[in-house]
Amino acid sequence: MRAFHCSWWSFFVAFFIWFAIAPLLTEVRETLGISKQQVWTSNICSVAGTIFMRFINGPLCDKYGARLLMGGILCFASIPCALTGLVQGATSLAILRFFIGLGGSTFVMCQYWSTAMFSKEVAGTANALVGGWGNLGGGVTQLVMGSVLFPLFKTGMSASTAWRTVCIVPAVVGFATGITITLISDDCPKGNYSELKKRGTMANVSAAASFRDGALDFNTWLLFVQYACCFGVELTMNNAAATYFKEEFGQSTESAAAIASIFGWMNLFARGLGGFTSDKFNSKMGMRGRLIWQSVCLLIEGAMVLVFANTKSLAVSIIILVIFSSFVQAAEGSTYGIVPYVNPPATGSISGIVGAGGNCGAVAFGMCFRQLSYKSAFTIMGCIILGSSALTSIVFIKGHRSMFCGEDSEAVKNAWKTGSSTGQTIEVPEKDDSDSASIEA
Repeated sequence: MRAFHCSWWSFFVAFFIWFAIAPLLTEVRETLGISKQQVWTSNICSVAGTIFMRFINGPLCDKYGARLLMGGILCFASIPCALTGLVQGATSLAILRFFIGLGGSTFVMCQYWSTAMFSKEVAGTANALVGGWGNLGGGVTQLVMGSVLFPLFKTGMSASTAWRTVCIVPAVVGFATGITITLISDDCPKGNYSELKKRGTMANVSAAASFRDGALDFNTWLLFVQYACCFGVELTMNNAAATYFKEEFGQSTESAAAIASIFGWMNLFARGLGGFTSDKFNSKMGMRGRLIWQSVCLLIEGAMVLVFANTKSLAVSIIILVIFSSFVQAAEGSTYGIVPYVNPPATGSISGIVGAGGNCGAVAFGMCFRQLSYKSAFTIMGCIILGSSALTSIVFIKGHRSMFCGEDSEAVKNAWKTGSSTGQTIEVPEKDDSDSASIEA
């Protein structure tokens, strides 16, 4: 359980670093004298920076494990976060947020780590809990930075000086966490990968081969698109929500940040509930159950976005925000209930590719918000989400029934019909005589 708690806490802190400046962007915009488009350029850079890292972190997890990568990236992302106060214009803001955004790639390690520690039958619940409690950092950050620390710092200095200095707090927390989890946790139930390799009980893994196997599976890319339509939406809301409530409903910086935090706070239960429900549907109907639940989550999410776009009342907007957020995060949990089944030996790579989908979605939606009105951007977002729900019908995983056709293999059918567990986590590659001749990628 130590790895479980290290996993979600590390990702929580990554969000704390990643979106520390988001609730303060109206203050940043006023101080620097930059436009809405320039602010959204920085938002896009903050989520674009992690796309490439998510692609490469998956294969690296298969090779080195999640622990060292998690610690190293947290420490790295903390440095530019601490330097936020040095920003002098739109260009430096965008560059700084690009490098801070690399911390968002810790999601891949978060999901890989929990998948390595729990069997596939409960992978949906385990992955959803660590991912959801980690994503909760987005909501906590809005509240802590915008409604607690910023007003506190502002009592002894100007608003301009306050936003320039307050980001030191998440930077210190992030760097300390990165060092701590590296020292106190393990890579997998059998120990650390480096120790297993020294003892000769684990074979070297080719990161290139792992990525190739994951990338050549069509199901990976279907989940990539669907994750773009749930986690991509969450990232966009983390950047947009506080500014939206301030500009559209005339709220103060502190009040807008508090309202925006509601979106992230739903992670306390919603993503975990989405994964848990996926596991329950799996226990009744196998993979078909997981796919049905995935479609339901995306359909309701898309519908709620369209309702949110046309709501003029602050109170009703907050209610819709709660429902909308709940199904965004339930869809995220559901997606990673499916991921461990796609191609188990390449789970790290698949987790990375699907995770990168979330950031690609955030970049695409960010472009809409940069150029269009809030209503138009939300409408486009909602329609795309509704369309993505149909992709579940063409997900075909070997040995499992699809949404509308096919049959489960006998082993799979017996597992979900009897409720028995295979007890399998991600397999640590066993070393045999042929491995001594292999060339490490």
